[in-house]
Amino acid sequence: MITDVLRARRIFSEIASLEESVFPLDRAALAIPLEDYPNLNIEDYTRQLDRMAVSAEVLLGSDRTPPSVLESLNEVLFVREGLRGNTEDYYDPRNSLLNEVLDRKLGIPISLSVIYMETARRIGLALQGVGFPGHFIVKYEDTSHQILIDPFNQGRLLTEGQCQELLDRVYGGSVQVQPAFLQPMSKREIVTRMLFNLKGIYYQKEDYRRALTIVERILMLNPGTPSEVRDRGLLFMQTSLFARALSDLEYYLSIATAPPDEAFVRSHIRLLRRIVSCTN
Repeated sequence: MITDVLRARRIFSEIASLEESVFPLDRAALAIPLEDYPNLNIEDYTRQLDRMAVSAEVLLGSDRTPPSVLESLNEVLFVREGLRGNTEDYYDPRNSLLNEVLDRKLGIPISLSVIYMETARRIGLALQGVGFPGHFIVKYEDTSHQILIDPFNQGRLLTEGQCQELLDRVYGGSVQVQPAFLQPMSKREIVTRMLFNLKGIYYQKEDYRRALTIVERILMLNPGTPSEVRDRGLLFMQTSLFARALSDLEYYLSIATAPPDEAFVRSHIRLLRRIVSCTN
């Protein structure tokens, strides 16, 4: 068990250390659940992506224009493979784990977008992930135009009006589409967003062990982020790792600039010091 945990952390840490130009989005997403799925073979799932890409390429034929590639991807991923958005149980954590998404054919916008992007990459079409507020999407962009794609809804192409409709569902019409909402995210940022989704789900379920695992991976990708150091400390406390909790919360106050929760954190530090002193 301990060996499996160490192996899972080593694999994710090695991926997290890579530069953006060689950062493997597919492998990074597949490495997220390794700690809970010690028998997961990343290569099995990358081969599945390879196979879907080959199917799309065969269907594509000689017409390599971006709209034709997207049409082939939609046919393979959503018709033949049956991938779809999980509207019935959106917050099931399995929707954010790429191995489960590929096995169950169910996902949320960001996990389906990763599959879409990585399958497209294998047949030569570079797509970008877009962290649109409340609904992750994908875009193709060249010097003359852009195409917005919604993998959660069977790869439909989005107009600006439909993007506004997505915003209205979240903000009730109070926010208008802005160019900043359509800016691409780096691969590292995409994986971080996947992790934030899981962190929120596990917090909601009070599954603090898994939430801790996720925060540790966020910090592998984004070392020293003050809010995540704090949250790791609080999760160490929830899982009775009091010395580690104390260390993280003290470190948080040393690196955070005028933290608004300073009084809250200091009260936890005082409590932890008493607990740690009693156990030594």
